[in-house]
This record gives sequence, C-alpha cells and structure tokens, in this order.
Amino acid sequence: MSVMPWAIASQTIPILAIAPMIIVVLNSLGVTGIVPKAIISAYLSFFPVVVGMVKGLRSPDAMQLDLMRTYNANGAQTFGKLRLPSSMPYLFASLKVGVAASLVGTIVGELPTGAVAGLGSRLLSGSYYGQTVQIWAALFAAAILAASLVGIIGWVERVVLARMGLVR
Repeated sequence: MSVMPWAIASQTIPILAIAPMIIVVLNSLGVTGIVPKAIISAYLSFFPVVVGMVKGLRSPDAMQLDLMRTYNANGAQTFGKLRLPSSMPYLFASLKVGVAASLVGTIVGELPTGAVAGLGSRLLSGSYYGQTVQIWAALFAAAILAASLVGIIGWVERVVLARMGLVR
C-alpha cells in the first residue's frame, strides 16, 4: 500500500523529459555506456511490474486467507505459501508488459546520447538523412525483438508455473 503512491507519482514525469537529465547527471559522475540506458529501461518497466505484483499479492480471496489464519500461519508463512504463489501469473503478465516498455526505454535512452550503435541510433540517423527504409527496418527489428523477449518470458512462465503446480 505504501509503494503504490510513489510508483504512480514516478510515472507522472515523461520519459522524454527525464532521460536526458539522467544521462547528463550520470555522465557528470563518470557513468557512461550501457548503465544510463539500463536505468531508463528499469524506470519504464518498474511501474507495470509493481502494479502487477500488487494486484497479484492481493489476489487471494478472503476464504483462503481465513484458512491460513485457521492453520495459525504467521505473515511470512501466508506470504510464502499463499500470496507469492498466487501472484506468479500476475508477475509474468506484468513482466511481458515491462519488457516491451524497457525496450522503448532503451531506444529513448540512446536518443539524447547520439549513440553510434543500436536501434535508437538507426532511428536517429534514418530521420536525419531521410532514409525511411532504415527507420522502418529499425522499427521492425524492435518489434521482432520485443516479440522474442515476450516469447521467452512466456516460456519461463510455463516452466515456472508447471514446476509450482499452477499450470494455466
């Protein structure tokens, strides 16, 4: 309950406004390369994952919680044996959204740095020189990469849920 207002407030700042500031501040601290892009990607993927996990941790109904109280389970036992397993489908659904958002964050993180490699640099150079084929190629590559990452998360989801006995 205490995390949600902060998570919502963090998403009111547009990423296009904060990405250059993150890059400039980290560059002044001597942090360059992939780290600023990773921070921007984590910033964008944080919110969907938090919302999904909060929804998942609240998903057990009152009867299940009453059963845990009947068994005299403490908070940690209720979390480990009921809340966490029931939140796994929500976690993986939000991870699928988060991985697509983090890909957008990576591309946006490349834009203000004038990167020489990556999808963001392909989009920039294509727009600078009017090469629409290069822009479309970068967009399709990003879409294929996002679909592949979502597919990998789906595979991990099937493996984890089957291992936990929660086959969907």
